[in-house]
Amino acid sequence: MKKSGGDVGEYLAGITPAKRQRDAGTMVALMREITGREPELWGTIVGFGSCHYRYPTGTEGDAPIAAFAPRRQATTVYLLDTGAHAARLARLGPHETGAGCLYLKDLETVDTEVLRAIVAEDYRRVLDGDTGETVFTILD
Repeated sequence: MKKSGGDVGEYLAGITPAKRQRDAGTMVALMREITGREPELWGTIVGFGSCHYRYPTGTEGDAPIAAFAPRRQATTVYLLDTGAHAARLARLGPHETGAGCLYLKDLETVDTEVLRAIVAEDYRRVLDGDTGETVFTILD
């Protein structure tokens, strides 16, 4: 994955439906506060910071340290492993999960403090190298 260098504000202004655009603004503020970094576009993903990852299988690449994508059906928050957040996810509110994705249809229906804790924990784990067998090297 590579940074696309697009204008984040312009991208966010074009998001539909309006609820997803509103949620994207909320996510930018939340992730900016947690990471202390400015958002950058990685295609249609809004990322904060960058790192190089290497899985035990040898697969490697670059990715944001923290990221979300405002998709039409839901806001996708990218995580290391949703299973690691089971207790918090039980308190979050309406959501769906994949192996490393948290899908939120409406941020107004979830507990944003719980969401903040989930994102902050994953961010800290990457910075601290507490990611199991996957190795992350912080690029910026």
